[in-house]
Amino acid sequence: MIPDLDLARSMKQQNLRHLITRRNVVGVGVGYKETSDGLTDDVAVVVNVVQKVPKAQLAESDKVPRDLNGVKTDVVETGKFLAGQAQTPKDRWRGQIPPGVSLAHFEVTAGTFGCLVRRGRELFILSNNHVLANVNNAKPGDAIIQPGRYDGGKLEDKIAELAEFVPLDFGGDSARSGLFLSVEKLMNKLASLFGSDHRLMAYRTSPGENLVDAALARPLNPAQCVAGILNIGLPTGIAAATLGTALQKTGRTTGFTQGRITQIDVTTSVDYNGRMATFTDQLMASGMSDGGDSGSAVLDEQRRVVGLLFAGSPRATLINPIQAVLAALKVEIVTG
Repeated sequence: MIPDLDLARSMKQQNLRHLITRRNVVGVGVGYKETSDGLTDDVAVVVNVVQKVPKAQLAESDKVPRDLNGVKTDVVETGKFLAGQAQTPKDRWRGQIPPGVSLAHFEVTAGTFGCLVRRGRELFILSNNHVLANVNNAKPGDAIIQPGRYDGGKLEDKIAELAEFVPLDFGGDSARSGLFLSVEKLMNKLASLFGSDHRLMAYRTSPGENLVDAALARPLNPAQCVAGILNIGLPTGIAAATLGTALQKTGRTTGFTQGRITQIDVTTSVDYNGRMATFTDQLMASGMSDGGDSGSAVLDEQRRVVGLLFAGSPRATLINPIQAVLAALKVEIVTG
């Protein structure tokens, strides 16, 4: 355990409400304090902002204190977090389709095939809700195409169907909660009609908070989808990432990139085309992604999956811890 890490996490939680509501703040996490000379060994409560503003231009209530009961703070300019979608064309894969390539719900621009997962003997494609389920707006059985629409994909490029998704919670009144219950009821009814014993249950912490942006697609031809991730290879299992963990991923837009965990226990807001969703207990990495990389599996140097990439800014990447994703969908990573 890193010295002072537990204390920093405690201070972050105790002060979260006061920090995250300040002007310009988009998230709060725990990481190493950074100076003009680079990263230090000091664990700090890190306040992420859209843009750094001179203190003289900030109201007193918007200034971040130098420390919180002895725990140092740091202010990091990450920019605004957006749930990434595609920007440039990518290849159409046929024959064998590996994780790391373009795919999406037929009404979504494009995202990334994260990795293969299984529940019992049944195989699924893992990616984000906003990639496969069009931000809660899709229904089971909808076409998943490869490549995504922005890469030239059409309905005839259907390779899978939407199977399940964890609804994204945007907060609000009880009517929205009713929407989640309706989605759950519809999906479970369809599952029953198709003879499935599995049932979907909304997986969230409390109203207005999210742990994952995740969904599953059922391949039309499971033998066509391989487990080896493009430019990386077969996952060897899963692991919990912590500060400093070296990362790698292959995504639809930026391809193979590497990075490092810079913050843990991140509470942040993400913009889904104008609707804001709050996420808790997230991982933040250095800038290793761009629009269209959403859904990528993120692995450590031992090829263990540590998370599911779901949003980013020009300077940082947000990742769902893989343990929460697998628990929500009741699946496991395919390693061979």
